[in-house]
Amino acid sequence: MVSPQPGDYIDVHTHEASLLPGIFPVENLMAHEEKTPYDITGLVCTMGIHPWFLNEDNHLQLINAVEKAAGHPYLIAIGEAGFDKLRGPSPELQRTAFEEQVAIAEKYGKPVIIHCVRAWDELMAEHKKLKPSLPWLVHGFRGKKELAIQLISRGMYISFWFDFVVRNGSSELVRSLPRDRIFFETDGADVDIRDIYNKVAGDLHLRVDELKAIILANYKDIFRV
Repeated sequence: MVSPQPGDYIDVHTHEASLLPGIFPVENLMAHEEKTPYDITGLVCTMGIHPWFLNEDNHLQLINAVEKAAGHPYLIAIGEAGFDKLRGPSPELQRTAFEEQVAIAEKYGKPVIIHCVRAWDELMAEHKKLKPSLPWLVHGFRGKKELAIQLISRGMYISFWFDFVVRNGSSELVRSLPRDRIFFETDGADVDIRDIYNKVAGDLHLRVDELKAIILANYKDIFRV
């Protein structure tokens, strides 16, 4: 498995990985796109069933695609997988597919990347029910401090929504959270991960190289490299 190096800017969740000097992208594949880890343009990837593209007709096909890819050495996590109350199939199907993906993650010893929109109670209930042995990483977080602390208290990691974390209003939240539980992402948007690191380093009164070292340690911890 290829791993980030000291000094890299780690982009823990992107849909369009570009190999730029000093940037380590984790490319997210979605099972409905019929891409495999062999097709990635980046270095490593995750793969899961995004709830927006799940339905009764493709459920088993998508689960089989995730299971088939799960053992690939380039694939470092399952997901994004989760719950969305604004878009997607029935809550029951979302829950079934999520539990199946967690089972695959546990089988192959890989963490889970979480997509969650207005379904935090459901996510917490699943974590309590399934008792995963591997960590979950909530991507695109832009919630309140109390929610972030609740997720972290259950052993989860948080990757901030790229637009949220560069706002001045996010600074207090960023400073209030344990540094060993945070990540940053571009989610495939036309933003520069380096700008995110620069902003957060300022919030935390750190040099950028110090922040890079923290995120590298977090990467090694969650992905066990």
